[in-house]
Amino acid sequence: MTYRPFRSLGRFLLAACAVSLGAASLGAQTPASTAPPAGTNPSRVDVFLGYSYFGAHGRVMPFGIPYSSINYGAIGSGAYYVNKYFGGEIIYSNHPDGVNDGMSGISGGLIGRLPMDNFTMFAHGLVGAARLGGPNSEVPATLEHEPYRWGPSLTAGGGMDYAIPFFDNRFSLRLFEADFRYIHEDYGPAQSIPTGGVLGGRANLDGIELSTGIVAHFGHIIPPPPVTYACTVAPESGYPGDPITVTGTAMNLNPKKTPTYTWTSTGGTISGTSSTANVDTKGAAPGTYTVTGHVTEGAKPGQSADCTGQFTIKPFEPPTMSSCTANPSTVDSGGSSTITATASSPQNRPLTYSYSATAGSVSGTTSTATLTAPTVAAGSNSSVTVTCNVVDDLGKSDSKMATVTVNGPPIPPPPPAPVASSLCSVSFERDAKRPTRVDNEAKACLDDVALALQRSSDAKLALVGNEDAKEKAADAKMAKLKHPKPGAAELRAVNTKDYLVTEKGIDASRIMLYTGPDDAKTVTTSLIPAGAANPAASDTAVDEAAVKAVPRTAPVKKAVARKKK
Repeated sequence: MTYRPFRSLGRFLLAACAVSLGAASLGAQTPASTAPPAGTNPSRVDVFLGYSYFGAHGRVMPFGIPYSSINYGAIGSGAYYVNKYFGGEIIYSNHPDGVNDGMSGISGGLIGRLPMDNFTMFAHGLVGAARLGGPNSEVPATLEHEPYRWGPSLTAGGGMDYAIPFFDNRFSLRLFEADFRYIHEDYGPAQSIPTGGVLGGRANLDGIELSTGIVAHFGHIIPPPPVTYACTVAPESGYPGDPITVTGTAMNLNPKKTPTYTWTSTGGTISGTSSTANVDTKGAAPGTYTVTGHVTEGAKPGQSADCTGQFTIKPFEPPTMSSCTANPSTVDSGGSSTITATASSPQNRPLTYSYSATAGSVSGTTSTATLTAPTVAAGSNSSVTVTCNVVDDLGKSDSKMATVTVNGPPIPPPPPAPVASSLCSVSFERDAKRPTRVDNEAKACLDDVALALQRSSDAKLALVGNEDAKEKAADAKMAKLKHPKPGAAELRAVNTKDYLVTEKGIDASRIMLYTGPDDAKTVTTSLIPAGAANPAASDTAVDEAAVKAVPRTAPVKKAVARKKK
């Protein structure tokens, strides 16, 4: 019997221990990778390729011919994990270079693992088929051996992997994999052959399969974090026509892929194919609008994201009239004043000016205008209100008012009060026999007086009769009689009036008669306009009912001598 399987197994275990110690030393001396530990997010798929040693223990019965170990072989496996701990596995191993024997097999089954930061322990159980040949290891190689046949195979075992701290933990070193394999083969009826050997029989083979190599990891149990997208709108508000910029910030993108950006907006016109877009708000109505951005790097879940942002379009503000002033603020009747309007538009819209006034007229279509004041009566004043109006190109307006005081001309001085005027004086000196008669010479004076009365239809005439001292003395004596006669002054006034009334047609009510204090045989005349003071008011009024006028043409009375008794 040979001990080669056990010697080979010892060499493999010694090599596995050395590899394990080297891996532990590498993990202790090598700086940590920038990638997270392999255990935090284990792979989805593991592919293992490596060296395999098969140590057989069994015989072909009924002849009792033993199998020997096969030192050289290759193994490959693929494991798919449904979660962090469990999955399914397929293994194929091939050991073709034994001594008159060989084995290859394929199996599938379940695998479980325990991932840690840098090491992963695993165990599996598989069912499959093995292709076994030999053994005839105790006879010369020239003798016949059993041909290769397929038979059922059971495998159970486990191992340990060490995560290589490079390449983002994409590779691990399989420190060891130790599997127990059971194989059953039926070679047919047992028989001797002419060459001196035997063929046929059945084999129930127990074997130890030891492997080491490199494991490649693909995918992750925990998927990469989903793409996120955030939008920033600047400015967040504006007026129609103002530019709006939207900036998107995407997180968790795969740097190896080129993302695609698209944009939509509920208002304005948005354009942009990158992480930045521009919104043209010209013509946008006032309101709040939403911008939506979309970024994608693939069709799988988590490879795209949306973001939203809002901006507000405000209505244009109306213009503001800050002042409406008049210079000067006080003018004369019919004068002018300069009106100045000060206005502005918060958004610099075009402005148009207009003016109105409560009186007078105002002209101008710019920020200045001219008020022409109305005519105001003398001695009075009035107030004119001027309204300054401003309107922008959108029809929004504002207004203010200014007040201008208009002064009328000064009141002219009143006309001088009417004054009585002295006209001509009528003399009664010429007719000694008739000293109270209006003679022809007096007519010229009285004709002028009558003409003056006719010209001033509202004027009156004061006639003041006078007498000399002798006449006054005679009248004084006459006054003492039982039946006194009128005095010369009274008769002269009455006769003068009679001439004007009867011969000149003057209204008698317009003539007033007085007797005056002058020492003269005269009648003075005074024309008294309406409203004028009567200069003869202080004289003695004549009782016209007691004095009868003597016609101007009356004959002269002869003197009758009184008889003495």
